[in-house]
Amino acid sequence: MVVRAFVRRHFLRMLEGIVSKRADAPYAPGNRGFWVDVKCLQREEFVVIGWTDPEGTRPWLGALLLAYYDPGGRLVYAGRAGTGSSRRSWNGCGAPCSRSPRPMPLEVPPPRASRFRWPLVLSRVHWGRPALVAEVKYLTWTDDNLLRQVVYEGLREDKPATEVRRPVLLPNR
Repeated sequence: MVVRAFVRRHFLRMLEGIVSKRADAPYAPGNRGFWVDVKCLQREEFVVIGWTDPEGTRPWLGALLLAYYDPGGRLVYAGRAGTGSSRRSWNGCGAPCSRSPRPMPLEVPPPRASRFRWPLVLSRVHWGRPALVAEVKYLTWTDDNLLRQVVYEGLREDKPATEVRRPVLLPNR
């Protein structure tokens, strides 16, 4: 019961994770395979507002561009999901993800620069109609209000895109 309460408290505080070791393993310096890192991943829905051109070995899609609605009803860029999608899951998008050009659905454009490896190149972005809702796992929000370590889990056909809001975060205490 104590362990369950400890883990729950970590998840609710949005901490990155918990490092532990097997009870029968010795304390030893360095990484010897005794330590286990459990990440506290969050799950949330976001509006798919576009996608990037494919790169590398994946020929069908680079990354999904994600957003949420603020209290004023405006779409706010939240980041990208570049892992987790397969050709099969992307084919489920059908017509809403066509290649026909659309205007950017954001009032404030997404940041081009990023502290992550790949900057967002707007000329390689295909904007879509904000009608699809994607469920993703992510580690946390960055200081510049972008999702960190995002993994696409699938589409949510049961939720209208207009209901997607940013989750309320609990303070780290």
